[in-house]
Amino acid sequence: FITGTPCRLDPDKLGLTVQAFIQIETLAHAKGTHIAIKRLVATQPEIVAAWTLTGDADYIFRVFCTDLSALNRLVQDVLLAHPAIGRVHSQIVMDQVKDDTALPLPG
Repeated sequence: FITGTPCRLDPDKLGLTVQAFIQIETLAHAKGTHIAIKRLVATQPEIVAAWTLTGDADYIFRVFCTDLSALNRLVQDVLLAHPAIGRVHSQIVMDQVKDDTALPLPG
C-alpha cells in the first residue's frame, strides 16, 4: 500500500509564502488540450499538484509562490498566456487547518 516516503519541506523556510489553488477552464476539450496542459504543469515548478475535475473547471492546480507578485506572474504571464487556457480562477490559502497527507483508513 505504501507508494513512497516523501520528505515534507517547510514552505515558509524555503521562502514560499503564498499557497493558492487555481481553477482552469480550457478553450476546448480535446486530447491535444490535455497533452498541452500536462506539458505546462510539468514545466512549472510552482505547480506542485494538479487534478482534472468535473464541474465548471477542467483542472485545479495547487501552487506555491514566493509572494503575490510571483503568483500574479504565474497567472498573467504563464497561465492566461497559454493558448489552451480560457479562464483562470485563483484562491489564495489563508491557513492550512489540516494536514493533507493522511488517508482515511478503514477500520
